[in-house]
Amino acid sequence: MESIYAALLLHKASKKVTEANIEKVLKAADVNVDKTQLTKIVAGLKDKNIDEIIASAAAAPMMMAPAGGAPAAAAAPEKKEEKKKKEEVDEEPTGIGSLF
Repeated sequence: MESIYAALLLHKASKKVTEANIEKVLKAADVNVDKTQLTKIVAGLKDKNIDEIIASAAAAPMMMAPAGGAPAAAAAPEKKEEKKKKEEVDEEPTGIGSLF
């Protein structure tokens, strides 16, 4: 996944997305480099418009949204114990949000 992020960063910076450039970005971030993955990513992006790929990926969740809210009505009610556990978990900050 880091290789994809590096490729997107290079694209955003208007740099060539090559194996060598991706490797430089990953090494600068102190990430282990998988050369096989780099080859696959560069080959997969060859002759592709990265801006179009990003735009289609951003639009995909909207196209897949259910119509009319039927899944919310069909959801089974939670038991009190499950709901209580869920609330306890939600109170503790996790991930990057816990840093602030």
